[in-house]
Amino acid sequence: MSTPANSDRRVAVVTGGSGAIGGAIAARLSSDHQVIALGRHADVTVDLGDPDAVRAAAERVLDRYGRCDVLVHAAAMVAFGPFDEFQLSTWRQVHAVNVESALLLTQAFVPGMRDRGFGRVIFIVSNSYWRPPGPHMLAYIASKGALIGMTRTLAVGLGSSGIAVTAVAPGLTRTPATDVVPAEEFADVAAHQALPRPLAPEDTASVVAMLAREDAAALTGQTLTVDGGLVLR
Repeated sequence: MSTPANSDRRVAVVTGGSGAIGGAIAARLSSDHQVIALGRHADVTVDLGDPDAVRAAAERVLDRYGRCDVLVHAAAMVAFGPFDEFQLSTWRQVHAVNVESALLLTQAFVPGMRDRGFGRVIFIVSNSYWRPPGPHMLAYIASKGALIGMTRTLAVGLGSSGIAVTAVAPGLTRTPATDVVPAEEFADVAAHQALPRPLAPEDTASVVAMLAREDAAALTGQTLTVDGGLVLR
């Protein structure tokens, strides 16, 4: 998704940009942004669970493109397992990928956003934070809750610099990662949505694209739930 470094378009960095939802976001933003995907198989390769590698990847982005105007953290690690057997090492790995890399990238890119008086930080979370399916997803859901807390706190702290911080919470979306979910579960979830239709990665991408635009200048600190009206808050 990367484009030549001499483009005068704003630069968007998308973690997980080679995944289904992250890829849809990268494709949608590419019409009016330089898009750089970060991940294991991306424009800038990085192990998001390694803090030093994350910092180095951010430096490579700034060295090559000179800036990041929009940061979208879509990468996520999911670990399933019984609560009473869950390992602390797995918990830490999930939070390193899902939360700590988001913090490190935000720290790396915010100074430039502040200098330019414009920035967008968008975290992809999950509606499972409000409707947890069970303790087997504890680490994942806790990590998404941490990102929602970061969204609110950073919105307050960075708003005076023209930086908006938001989160987008997709519902159950058909992707390669959710192929393990039975078709009847997808149907049951859709049937309970206010808009009873399947969710696609493009649904999330459309909302992210809106948040990245100047039109969303007054929107910050909020989590937008993109789940067909399953979770009403």
